[in-house]
Amino acid sequence: MAAASSQAPRIALLAGELSGDQLGADLMRGIKRRLPDARFEGVGGPAMAAEGLDSLYPLETFSVMGLVEVLRHLPTLLRIRRELAQRFIDDPPDMFVGIDAPDFNLGLAKRLRAAGITTAHYVSPTVWAWRQGRIKGIRRAVDLMLTVLPFEADFYEAHAVPVAFVGHPAADRLEPGRDPRPWRERLGLDPERPVLAVLPGSRGSELEKLGAAFARSVKRLRRDHPRLQFIAPMATPRVRGLFEAHLADAGLAGVVRLLDGESEAAMSAADVVLLACGTAALEAMLLGRPMVVAYKVSGLTYGLVKGLGLMKIRHYAMPNVLAGRELAPEYIQSAVSAENLSGAVDELLREPAARARQVEGYAHLHEQLCRSAGDRAAEALIACLNKHHS
Repeated sequence: MAAASSQAPRIALLAGELSGDQLGADLMRGIKRRLPDARFEGVGGPAMAAEGLDSLYPLETFSVMGLVEVLRHLPTLLRIRRELAQRFIDDPPDMFVGIDAPDFNLGLAKRLRAAGITTAHYVSPTVWAWRQGRIKGIRRAVDLMLTVLPFEADFYEAHAVPVAFVGHPAADRLEPGRDPRPWRERLGLDPERPVLAVLPGSRGSELEKLGAAFARSVKRLRRDHPRLQFIAPMATPRVRGLFEAHLADAGLAGVVRLLDGESEAAMSAADVVLLACGTAALEAMLLGRPMVVAYKVSGLTYGLVKGLGLMKIRHYAMPNVLAGRELAPEYIQSAVSAENLSGAVDELLREPAARARQVEGYAHLHEQLCRSAGDRAAEALIACLNKHHS
């Protein structure tokens, strides 16, 4: 393989979804500030294209979720991975960087690294939380892992995988302590009345497990807090339809203001957030919004994961994982009930001290994660590039 040019490296990037597209664009800006002549190709969305990515396949090809959807698209995805591997082996880039999408990217990275191409991965899979045996495959796949959470770096160092903690890009973008009133006005809400943001999940499977409990929680809270306004950002039309059905079953048709997307605006407008465990919990934390978290999967899945010892964490919500203690109330599996969820929200609405405890803990975590991630990631990648091509 030809040695990399320190002046104009050619870097292959692959983002598998829109969130990765934003990460990739931020990373590309960081690289261009240091290497203005760098060239980029691979797969990305509109944000990466705007930064100069020569995209080889549409991003939408990779954005499939759910077992049935993945199986249906699997032949296409495997074909594209083979084509990308052959393209990069025949005409090697100076570095390949997979951005999230670990199931696709790490397999591709492993083949490219075996062919002598320097590889990196941005955003660690949750190998620290479950199925830790995957670390052996990751070690063979990458020359550098870029992590967005501090404890992830400790895990990789303990397993002899080169790693750099770069901070979380969302922490650079989301500031805590936003005044909720302008956001309420933007969403057509009364700026003087309290608001609960309800985020029951972004996938149909989450709505099936949590939708009814969330709807019944809203019903109880509406009874106990007559002035409370309810908003719910819906990730997709399918999710909207499922939640509308749960609300109708609870006699709440028209009570909750449903939004198309707008999760950041909804949380910014809220006094308290009731949400499904996932990325939204991290975003609510970074915005400094008190929250109550629910997590529920099928009983079979939960039993297998627990019974086989595959899960290695005590907490599920990211603020609690980061803090190592329960900052936000989290309800798991059979504990997910309208009584528990509404009771925890009720306490936060009535008790300023309870809200303040959460917000204070979140501010400390925000400081840990706010590190100018795009610039730090760019510096780490360039150092890796120079090391392997010197």
